[in-house]
Amino acid sequence: MKHLIFIITLFIFYACSTEHEAYDPVQLVNPLVGTGGHGHTFPGATVPFGMVQCSPDTRLDGWDGCSGYHYSDSVIYGFSHTHLSGTGVSDYGDILLMPASGPVQFSNGYGAVSGLGYGSLFSKSSEKASPGYYAVHLDAHHIDVELTATCRAAMHRYNLPENDLHVIIDLDHRDKLLDWQLIQVSDTEIAGYRISEAWAREQHVYFVAQFSEPITKTDFFRESESQPQPSKAAIHFENTKELLVKVGISAVSVENARANLLTEIPDFDFDKVHADARAEWGKSLSAIEVEGGTEVSRAVFYTALYHTMLAPNLFSDSDGRYRGMDGEVHHADHPVYTVFSLWDTFRALHPLFTIVERERTEHFLRTFLLHHAQGGRLPVWELAGNETDCMIGYHSVSVVADAYAKGIRNFDTKAMLDAMVHTSSLDHYGLESYRKHGYIQASHDHESVSKTLEYAYDDWCIATFAHAIGDTAVNRVCMERAQHYKNLFDPQTGFFRAKMDGGWFGPFDPAEVNFNYTEANAWQYSTFVPHDISGLMALHGGPDSLEAHLDRLFSASSQTTGREQADITGLVGQYAHGNEPSHHMAYIYNYTGSPWKTQELVRKIMSELYSNNPEGLSGNEDCGQMSAWYVLSAMGFYPVTPGTTTYALGSPVFDKVHLHLESGKTFTITATNNSDGNVYVQGASLNGRDLAQSWISHDDILGGGALAFDMGGVPNKEWAREAAHRPSVSINAKPIASVPFFESEGPVFTNETTVEIGNADGNAILFVSINGADFEEYTHPLILKATTEMASYAVLPDGARSKDLHGHWLKIDDSRQIALGMNYSNQYNAGGDNALIDRLRGSDNFLTGRWQGYQDQNFLAVVDLGSPQMIRNAGVGFLQDIKSWIWFPKEVLIETSVDGDSWKTAGVASHGIPADQFGTITYDFKVPVHAKIQYLRVSAPNFGPCPEWHLGAGGASWLFADEIWVE
Repeated sequence: MKHLIFIITLFIFYACSTEHEAYDPVQLVNPLVGTGGHGHTFPGATVPFGMVQCSPDTRLDGWDGCSGYHYSDSVIYGFSHTHLSGTGVSDYGDILLMPASGPVQFSNGYGAVSGLGYGSLFSKSSEKASPGYYAVHLDAHHIDVELTATCRAAMHRYNLPENDLHVIIDLDHRDKLLDWQLIQVSDTEIAGYRISEAWAREQHVYFVAQFSEPITKTDFFRESESQPQPSKAAIHFENTKELLVKVGISAVSVENARANLLTEIPDFDFDKVHADARAEWGKSLSAIEVEGGTEVSRAVFYTALYHTMLAPNLFSDSDGRYRGMDGEVHHADHPVYTVFSLWDTFRALHPLFTIVERERTEHFLRTFLLHHAQGGRLPVWELAGNETDCMIGYHSVSVVADAYAKGIRNFDTKAMLDAMVHTSSLDHYGLESYRKHGYIQASHDHESVSKTLEYAYDDWCIATFAHAIGDTAVNRVCMERAQHYKNLFDPQTGFFRAKMDGGWFGPFDPAEVNFNYTEANAWQYSTFVPHDISGLMALHGGPDSLEAHLDRLFSASSQTTGREQADITGLVGQYAHGNEPSHHMAYIYNYTGSPWKTQELVRKIMSELYSNNPEGLSGNEDCGQMSAWYVLSAMGFYPVTPGTTTYALGSPVFDKVHLHLESGKTFTITATNNSDGNVYVQGASLNGRDLAQSWISHDDILGGGALAFDMGGVPNKEWAREAAHRPSVSINAKPIASVPFFESEGPVFTNETTVEIGNADGNAILFVSINGADFEEYTHPLILKATTEMASYAVLPDGARSKDLHGHWLKIDDSRQIALGMNYSNQYNAGGDNALIDRLRGSDNFLTGRWQGYQDQNFLAVVDLGSPQMIRNAGVGFLQDIKSWIWFPKEVLIETSVDGDSWKTAGVASHGIPADQFGTITYDFKVPVHAKIQYLRVSAPNFGPCPEWHLGAGGASWLFADEIWVE
């Protein structure tokens, strides 16, 4: 019956229009898109949301090897069964098989000076990739390889001209092995497991491989005599020119891997498995039917739609069992999924699923509840039953709120709200500071601006969900926290900035990429208030001022400063399409009354930053988010605020789009007079009625019907310009008073310093307390002449009171001076030139702004104490965090002088901490002095390039110092 329904669906798909030539969306998909550049996709065989991704491995490490494949490579090391699509961190590549001929070699040859081991050169011209299928010719072994897949299993077909064939099975491939087993079960079956550690701290993969021909000999291999059991094997076959291999996997057990295999691939019929995989892709891709456009634009569209269906991945077996977040085996009565790249995918991928994958979205939400029950919180970035704690926020709450608002409600809502509240109430990743102060203090946690803004949005999601299910108490608390973004807005610059000691982190350059933002700079986080765009407008002074800010953003120089950040790509001005924080920005023009600017920009982005070639993505695919942006934008709308039912309109690429919904209804989008030049909406209608507004609702889509655009080559600047016709999102709760900020030259001064107090609210009254005295109204700048503690708060006319702001100013004598012989990075300036003698010590987190950093430079500083002084000891503090390329100097030389001309060695301080010891370590290099001196000279060599064993091998290392001190 299912096959009959599918055949009817395909018939309808091909026959529904007589005005255009029918085409097969599966044929339009190009899995090689994104395998070049920094897309990090893989080209191998898989089915929609499948557990198995059977694909070639051409790169075993490095940032551009995250998927295991890069288009520029020329060597294949084998074919493994799990791969990540478009991530920025490496993992997977489990259970590698490699057919080979000639003498057996157990080394893959990676990094060898000569010889390829069992690896093989291959020609790009021999590669064939399509949904559910991959083929290549291995030049070194003269073997043709074909791959296809089902949900939990894969099938290989090897053809060779000679009878000399063996198959390498390598469990010691890619990430670190913790435990493993490799055994021959029969003359046609090999089984085993690997438990490994990488991005996922403990990943279990069990497998069963069955062969169409009998095994004549098996050579097992141990890496060394001390290895307890073999991790590799060579499986030999005789008198065969074709070999078929079936591989089933499971995270539960070998028995479950075998059951998965026998359930999904009972026979050695490669062509049937391939045909079924292709048919499954045909069914999934036909959910959206496009007409018009060019062949290239259709290929880009269906490849993007294909990429949106590669993750999340099925994680439960055919019997419903799966490995939970607690490491134990559980059973579920619904499919359980893994690979939730939520910082990326909450923005567009999951909203797309609320349209085309509604039932699967329900299973995602139920999976979230299992994660909370077994792991103690909702997922942040979950991988193979492990919480990686990668990226920021707790954006699973966005997925929940968005799905519920759009009618997906078949889950335990009370349990979900409890899980949401609990996840937001933990004391980690700056959350304690966020709740206590109304923002994350930069000295408490890194990426404080990004985290504050994203926590505020997430809390709004919790508040709206709580309101929807009737919990007014949670709604009230979280809606107040949803306004915390205001506490980091600097009205002078118009940017969200980090607060250090109650004042703004500086010097400030909005193009600087530093530790205050997540993979971004101040420009790229300047509009991340998707839940309160009306409030963002008010901070800027109105919609015209926010629009002017957007104009500056899109027209600014694309040059960034500060840290090199590989994710910041696809730049249009300071808009970075290659990374997610920018993805909603072009659509904000709808909210300011200039939707024609949105139309112009989104068409520019689609035409210039997506293409049908391996470099066809401007940044990491990130498990479907980059492609989901294109799919939605090409249809003509985008969810600026997941958690609402509103979509902002853009500029559709195709003449006609049919959204075939799970309910059986169809929503059709047409664009008359559409072309590459006619990108501007002249007018629109919905279900035959004029549409004056630049937005539609989710119910409009689910109800079926028709949205029609009339396109032209000149902007219609009057369409949807009026405020009543713009999309709008605002916080429907009592406004909070924003926390004040201090403005001064810094927390350390010598003679006197001036402190001014301000806040983002134009109508607030400010109060101040000095050294614990009663609060008084602040009326004028304060001049401090002694060490001072200060507190301040703001009150709105309606009586709303902000949280308190605290600051500390330390007066020190001005006798000490320092001369630096190296240049510090501005993002690690620790307060400027005098940071090493300001009496403020850094914590064990170098990202909180107290440590001064120098890359690829030796350390040299001369301190003038101001007058001869009797000194017992002297020293300097350094920090090591090798994961971040920061090493201790091997030794520190401290010299003393009376006159600054002649120097005497006081001593050389060293340490005994290994250069390969991970974790953050601080250490004071100290030497005895016992002399009356005025000058100290401190010097230390840079560690040198990152060692060969390090992920950043060859890269320039850092020194981090704070403070030079004397006793």
